[in-house]
Amino acid sequence: MVALRELYLGIDTSAYTTSLCLVDREGRIAAEARQVLQVQEGKQGLRQSEALFQHVQNLPKVAEKLQGQLSGEWRIVAVAASSQPRPYADSYMPVFTAGRSFGAAYAQLTGVPFYELSHQENHILSGIHTAGGPLSGRFLSIHLSGGTTELTAVSVKRTGRMDIELLGSASDLHAGQFVDRVGVALGLSFPAGPALEKLAEKAEKPVVVPAVHRNGELSFSGPLTALLKHVGQAAPEAVALGCLQCIGRSLIKWIKWAESQSDSREILIVGGVAANRILRKMLADKLRNWHLFFAEPKYSTDNALGSALFARQAALSQE
Repeated sequence: MVALRELYLGIDTSAYTTSLCLVDREGRIAAEARQVLQVQEGKQGLRQSEALFQHVQNLPKVAEKLQGQLSGEWRIVAVAASSQPRPYADSYMPVFTAGRSFGAAYAQLTGVPFYELSHQENHILSGIHTAGGPLSGRFLSIHLSGGTTELTAVSVKRTGRMDIELLGSASDLHAGQFVDRVGVALGLSFPAGPALEKLAEKAEKPVVVPAVHRNGELSFSGPLTALLKHVGQAAPEAVALGCLQCIGRSLIKWIKWAESQSDSREILIVGGVAANRILRKMLADKLRNWHLFFAEPKYSTDNALGSALFARQAALSQE
């Protein structure tokens, strides 16, 4: 008799992507599927109510894609979902209720355990898994996306959950918002990150704007205003490269400032903006005294791998 293959389901319903992932008992990815939420052409985002509605529509379709990747006999033995943006009591966004409700209902009906973690922990767990580190229980992390720009000190608990201390953040725009607003102004579709990167790679030189950092706080509103003045005047690729290099210089200042805040020299960088090759090279060239860990580009953007790995870890710890 062939034993059923045991799988662990992870769910993440972020501001812009519906994600499901299955890993096996060894932590290997068995299947995964994602659906980016639809944003009207020319718009720069979605209201939470719009995103939540799309998640409700997407989850059955994404689950069908997930099932289509599987063969043989299998069963899901634990489920975990991102239920809030960050692991704080007052952290809440409506979009995460879609994934949490879907996961809790499935677990209840099938009699398997259901676990919750935050979207931020999901990113960090998938980042550690695909970057091969950090391996220590205490390290720094930067999360760069359209909804988050944070520098944090991370301590991993025995349960797999994390204590995350905020060291610094953006005072106005998030890094992803900066990228998207420049991209949309240049005529690119939202979200603009991958297209802006391709455009920037064609540039001979950038439009240079200031990189603003003060005591752990980044600011992108001033650089955005400065760059937008060059749209239609300078070459689009120069504007695109100017945006990415501004973010890169800001991050370098930020990380060097962090040397006075922590003894750790390991830093994990996650989030959609962190997939950018130009930023990665800038940081690697200028921060040689740091151990830099980048999530694989596919897992820098929103995904559910971290949630699936957490479901596995939490369930196996109960055996």
